[in-house]
Amino acid sequence: MVSAVITGSGQSFPPAVLQQELWEQFFARHYNNSAIAKRLFASAGTNQRHAVANPIFDDVSTWATEARMQRYSLEALPLARNAVTQALAASSIEPNDVGMFVLASCTGYATPGLDTFVPRDTGMRDSVQRLVVGHMGCYAAVPGLSAVADYVTAHQKPAVLLCVELASLHVQPPTNDVEQMLVHALFSDGASAVVVEPGEAIGLVVVDVATKTDVDEAKLMTWNVTDLGFKMGLSQKVPDVLERHIRPLVDELLARHYITIDDVAGWALHPGGPRILDVGSEALQLKPEQLGESRSVLAEHGNCSSATLLVVLDEIRRRRQLERGQYVVAIAFGPGLTLYATLLRQQ
Repeated sequence: MVSAVITGSGQSFPPAVLQQELWEQFFARHYNNSAIAKRLFASAGTNQRHAVANPIFDDVSTWATEARMQRYSLEALPLARNAVTQALAASSIEPNDVGMFVLASCTGYATPGLDTFVPRDTGMRDSVQRLVVGHMGCYAAVPGLSAVADYVTAHQKPAVLLCVELASLHVQPPTNDVEQMLVHALFSDGASAVVVEPGEAIGLVVVDVATKTDVDEAKLMTWNVTDLGFKMGLSQKVPDVLERHIRPLVDELLARHYITIDDVAGWALHPGGPRILDVGSEALQLKPEQLGESRSVLAEHGNCSSATLLVVLDEIRRRRQLERGQYVVAIAFGPGLTLYATLLRQQ
């Protein structure tokens, strides 16, 4: 069977803003100097985040959803275009070789939208197949990667996956809701893209994908469209639920290929927050350094929803200098309550 290989990656971020500045110059006032909110911002595990709408200068918390979507269309396109251009340049293919373009996003929508204009602006053919993976949240990169890999394997043509999220456009009005405080302490903006090619090129082969949805706990993580943008529900119970499911999901994925956790050279765990990384580390019995890339991405970029996992994978590829045959596991989660994991192998 033809392999589907990640051969190029690219990232693009709007300007960074320090976490402490966000708190001191906007959110302290926004939350009436709440001691709980201050603690959540201080313990979020991020030093800085990125924002197309920096609330210190550009408070969108009272904007209608229509205005936020117009801003999304304006701001997302250049970030998306830059990420895809970098990924194509890092691969061995030309833009007009791309057979399929997959877009994952949950923070903005327009039709025609990024799935139409990014291929146009990056030189892809007007016959490129397009697919939008919408409103799946932080785990969308994995089903998106699965769709791209299936296309590459079946059609033996290259494909591109783009994840772009602008969470800063969904700051909510002041509230005493601790869940909203936690959301606003973690989320960030960014775009990431990968090129997936058929054949024997050097890169990470997409080997397999596994998923688990705990519908009984669906209410713990939500992402609803309101008249004032998109509002997230993020219960502090989420890490406890993930702790129950991460190890069985990974064990099932690895067992299908007769390998164990000890055979995995790199771990890309979606950095949804410090506690989630701690829970994942304990469940998988990992050493602190094995999640170093996930913690580093959280510190430097925050949680960019679906775009984050591809950034962590890129960090692993750069830092670990993987040898041929070594495995990487990437895990993400989101509303549902859903977990996705993918097994990758260096080729």
